[in-house]
Amino acid sequence: MQPTRDRAALAAFAGATLLAGGNAVGIRFSNRELDPLWGASLRFGAAALLLLAIMAVLRLRFPRGKALAGTLLFGVLNFGVSFSLAYYALVYIHAGLGQTLLALVPLAALLLAVAQGQEQFRGAALVGTLVAVVGVAVVSQAPLRADVPVPVLLAALGAVLSFAESAVLVKRLPKVHPVTMNAVGMAAAAVLLFAGSFAIGDRWALPEIADTWWALAYVVVAGSVLTFVLYLTVIQHWGASRAAYVFVVIPLVAIVVSAWLDDEPLTVSLLVGTPLILIGVYVGALRGGHRPDRREATGAVGEGD
Repeated sequence: MQPTRDRAALAAFAGATLLAGGNAVGIRFSNRELDPLWGASLRFGAAALLLLAIMAVLRLRFPRGKALAGTLLFGVLNFGVSFSLAYYALVYIHAGLGQTLLALVPLAALLLAVAQGQEQFRGAALVGTLVAVVGVAVVSQAPLRADVPVPVLLAALGAVLSFAESAVLVKRLPKVHPVTMNAVGMAAAAVLLFAGSFAIGDRWALPEIADTWWALAYVVVAGSVLTFVLYLTVIQHWGASRAAYVFVVIPLVAIVVSAWLDDEPLTVSLLVGTPLILIGVYVGALRGGHRPDRREATGAVGEGD
């Protein structure tokens, strides 16, 4: 039984990594025609409808009480706040850089878990943080020289913290099926994104360019529905800490895809900084020595509905 669970988790991990690697490129294409929050609203609104339809087909129950409250909070944080900041940042920075910064999520999640009393502090976490921060500083030289506003980098780092906190939150939530958690969470986030888009005066219009439609279709079906169901499946089998490996591998996929489709230059700063970030995340968050708690080890999160 255990080998079967491991194979299923590994397959879900590989699928989530490959699919998520194209997300940032899809967002870049979407942002060229659609206002960022409007594009994010369309993405998660459509994804929520698809997942709600899947819930109906699978006859999954709607969460109630604490499970509903936790699922809504997860959705607002993981999809609403995180992607609002990420969409804004990706107007100005290439997909490879954006996903490389997201490689800090596992390390940020570890430090937040320590701060919230879920895990004990380890010296490796401090070393990893310092190495990763140096990598971010090296990588960020390129956009700063191109006169990208500092708030853009702050928005990207804000998305990192939001993703990390949502991962910490998941460990405390009642058991909810991955499809249900994503369906309800994305629906809640879509409402907030539509409200935010309306408040800032976005132009609400459907795409007119074929590339935008293709990008939107990708981030809805592959980048939202499939990616996040697979990601929560990995958490279900492996726990949040091991599932965070997804964010370490994604940049490698994103850089290749962005160089191929979006003409992202493979600059020296990107090539030098990326390994530093990945090494820092590995040393601080992914190297041996971290024992998952009982809830992680048993795969309690995400089972049932």
